[in-house]
Amino acid sequence: MSTLSSPPVAASRRPTPLDAMRARAEEARFGFWIFLMSDLVIFSLLFATYAIMWGNRADGPGPEDLFQLKSAAIQTGCLLLSSFTFGFVTLNAQRQLSVARTMIWLVITLALGAGFLGFEISDFIDMVQQEAGISGSGFLSSFYALVGTHGLHVTVGCLWILVMLLQLGRFGLTPPVISRIMRLGLFWHFLDIIWIGIFSIVYLIGLAK
Repeated sequence: MSTLSSPPVAASRRPTPLDAMRARAEEARFGFWIFLMSDLVIFSLLFATYAIMWGNRADGPGPEDLFQLKSAAIQTGCLLLSSFTFGFVTLNAQRQLSVARTMIWLVITLALGAGFLGFEISDFIDMVQQEAGISGSGFLSSFYALVGTHGLHVTVGCLWILVMLLQLGRFGLTPPVISRIMRLGLFWHFLDIIWIGIFSIVYLIGLAK
């Protein structure tokens, strides 16, 4: 009596180290998006606080007395241009074109970020010298909280760029390094978007009223 043999069951493919690396990269990217969304909530609250406290000046100076549109425009130019240069960082990293080119574009982005911070710190110093410090009024407190928090994020981004330059110099364009560059790019472009909101609401609208 003949017996029918069952068809062989295909063996399931074992995950390779590359598969595990890709899975970790996806998890890191997902976690980073959650971080950006939580950061967006923080900035939304700071924007709302600034809008509420805008008229609370305690007979002190207002935007028309303190803000320098030229300086704010230069800062905007620095950040927007840095977003453009980081685009070249992303292209070089994704296509693994050249470690040297990637590092050059990162250095240019870092210089633009540092220039932005230099102008912002200079503006803060000028305001303090005009006796418009953080405790001067509700308006000033909310202004420093909003703009200062963004500036702190840009500082973190600049430090992150320095770390990536060190990793590129040591490891090259390996998958983990490329994944970190991609997350840094998300962070940097996010800061550009937040600054556009700050420039429009705090400076343009503030000086127009």
